[in-house]
Amino acid sequence: MNINEMIAEGKKTALGIEFGSTRIKAVLVDAENKVLAQGDHEWENHLDNGIWTYPLEEVWAGVQDCYAKLKKDVNDKYDVKLTKIGAIGFSAMMHGYLAFDKDDNLLVPFRTWRNTITGEAAAELSKELNFNMPQRWSISHYYQCILNNEPHVKNVAYFMTLAVYVHYKMTGRKVAGVGEASGMFPIDSKTCQYDKAMLEKFNKLANAHGITTKVEDLLPEVLVAGDDAGTLTAEGAKLLDPTGELEPGCPLAPPEGDAGTGMVATNAVSAGTGNVSAGTSVFSMVVLDKPLSKPYEEIDMVTTPTGEAVAMVHCNNCTSDLNSWIGIFKEFADAFGVDISMNDIYGTLYRKALTEDANCGGVVSFNYFGGEPVVGVNEGRPMVVRKPDAKFTLANFMRSNLYGALGVLKIGNDILLKEEKVSIKSITGHGGFFKTKGVGQSVLAAALNAPITVMATAGEGGAWGMAVLANYCIRDDKSQKLQSYLDEKVFAGQESTTMEPDPEMVKGYDEWIAEYKKALKAEACAVAEWR
Repeated sequence: MNINEMIAEGKKTALGIEFGSTRIKAVLVDAENKVLAQGDHEWENHLDNGIWTYPLEEVWAGVQDCYAKLKKDVNDKYDVKLTKIGAIGFSAMMHGYLAFDKDDNLLVPFRTWRNTITGEAAAELSKELNFNMPQRWSISHYYQCILNNEPHVKNVAYFMTLAVYVHYKMTGRKVAGVGEASGMFPIDSKTCQYDKAMLEKFNKLANAHGITTKVEDLLPEVLVAGDDAGTLTAEGAKLLDPTGELEPGCPLAPPEGDAGTGMVATNAVSAGTGNVSAGTSVFSMVVLDKPLSKPYEEIDMVTTPTGEAVAMVHCNNCTSDLNSWIGIFKEFADAFGVDISMNDIYGTLYRKALTEDANCGGVVSFNYFGGEPVVGVNEGRPMVVRKPDAKFTLANFMRSNLYGALGVLKIGNDILLKEEKVSIKSITGHGGFFKTKGVGQSVLAAALNAPITVMATAGEGGAWGMAVLANYCIRDDKSQKLQSYLDEKVFAGQESTTMEPDPEMVKGYDEWIAEYKKALKAEACAVAEWR
């Protein structure tokens, strides 16, 4: 069967769509998980009355535009209309709070992962549940609404993440992949369900505030990778493809978060493996072979798409400030009438960054567009600071920005690797931070003092990982476990490069992070005084 016939019949294809922070991306793959076509749509969150949000109208306008571009790519490449798909999967930024009443009306604007407005709730839940409860988790948002006595709480019939919401509109089923669910409420990895003891503790806390509805009745059903998560309804098909050309009836994979799709996209779902996803935000995932000795405020406990325990260090900020600086250099070039592509500017400046001092010569950069709870900062003020005697050169400035993009990640992982002595066999990097060959990879290797692998598919990212999970749902051998499926069907013979940490960079980064921690006081002062 040639590609044209495969697409026309739609039985041997899978589609992954991921809602990222700045881009919605769709990837269509064949039965061997090779990319056939792509589409994307750029979008931005809004700061509305102090709340980071995406209006639902933009969710649907964005995914429809993304899918339309995918259809066009299919037609341009293969001269065939995309009307049938073998399986579909949706993923999105994890966490956040989408609350609805019994008639499916949105009660308050979508509160995304980027908000740091649930400190009181997160602190109380962490104490009472003896579990580090991050501010961005759905349950922290819900409990904060309870503590705030927000009027909408009494009308909440269910609450969701973005991926779960989109899946619900496609299938009519309120379900979440276990990895996505683990960013809503703590999961018991033995049962791959919400932790029963913690559910009971939460219900007692909520009941003390007059809330009698059990939280388990508000949360989506938990599924693991490969489970039946419903089929595309006629309404869902029309919502995705308003032209009416997409036929309903194909199976959908359990919706996952970008953490889960990142693990799949980097073949990091078994104990001792890990990955770092670096884009607008950055997070690391390490699959554990034993529990941590205690909860850490800097480390979140989530799961793989099959329910294994994962230590996650999540940072709200990564490349946004870097991108802004690259934009400034582009403006500078344009002002002199020099036509340089953004790709060339990125590549040149990223490579320049590695040409001078390994400790950045006394230049420190903070990339905080939003707050960073890992270091106790609830709002962000991007800034560059230096002492008068710092060696302020272009190379040191750029290296400091690259170090700064991973600074908070390093602080969290130093606890995991140096204090808990977690054993890691491999760490794989993916996302925009690694596009310039060898640069982001070497910086991450220095940050973690560990070998870093980047795969040829790293640029495909989470949408590709979600397509792989969709393909896994329609695999021929239903008994095949996800790890063996990835090893045998997805990554066998996969091209990759591994970079060992450079001792001088490791030493330089450690020196830089020590100065970074001292300068955090300046960041905190800027937040407190500059409003």
